[in-house]
Amino acid sequence: METMPIPGTPSRAELVDHLVRTRIAGDVATPRENNLSHYRQLANGVRNFWLGLELGDRWTDEQDVLAVMAERVGVNDDPEYRYGQDTIDPELTVDGLDRLAARLRKAAEGRQRVLFATGHPGGLLDVHRATAAALRAAGCEIVVIPEGLQTDEGYVWQLADVAVLEHGATLWHTHSGEPMKAILTALEREDRPLPDLVVADHGWAGYAGQHGVDSVGYADCNDPALFLAESEGTVQVAVPLDDHVVSPRHYDVMTAYLLAEAGLTA
Repeated sequence: METMPIPGTPSRAELVDHLVRTRIAGDVATPRENNLSHYRQLANGVRNFWLGLELGDRWTDEQDVLAVMAERVGVNDDPEYRYGQDTIDPELTVDGLDRLAARLRKAAEGRQRVLFATGHPGGLLDVHRATAAALRAAGCEIVVIPEGLQTDEGYVWQLADVAVLEHGATLWHTHSGEPMKAILTALEREDRPLPDLVVADHGWAGYAGQHGVDSVGYADCNDPALFLAESEGTVQVAVPLDDHVVSPRHYDVMTAYLLAEAGLTA
């Protein structure tokens, strides 16, 4: 697979091509059966798939979940298609990046307080780090989380300006909203202001939005909760992408496009 970086800031067409070549979008690695299983478990009320949100009884039909995912992510909309390759529409990925860029631009213009977090450090940590650095350079305050936080899964740390979950000296993949709950609860307990914006993924983004904080982030085609929340207005932006491709460097081109669209490049 060709992985040479695109010099400078990519055009929309160059980015779409890159997303498809690196399988960040297009024919992604996540199989159809895994997608449908996750949609079903969300509809059945399995909390791990709610990503920190409170969905109540609004999404108990997995076909309704599939319809939203087809519209907002670009997965196959045929409920009878149950096995094989599934897709993320790269045009929808770039549309999501454009919406995210607009919210980042607003944060920069207002010099807002922004908190970054990831439940997928193996894929998205550096995307968040680079975005945090650009916002800091634009005058934003990057929120420093309180020390000593932990959940049942591990310790809540901050690394390169990004909140992560640490377990057994390893950065931990988590869908839980509990780490974000620990941060926001601790900020309130210390009488510190909550973030104006959370940029995250998984339950970190979901819980923040549920708590009433402006929340934007990234989600895979087998993580429907953030897209449902975006459709309801609880989460402002959910960008569809494969959140763990073979090299985290593949996201560099996407990040360059995002920061340029947000006006955050030198």
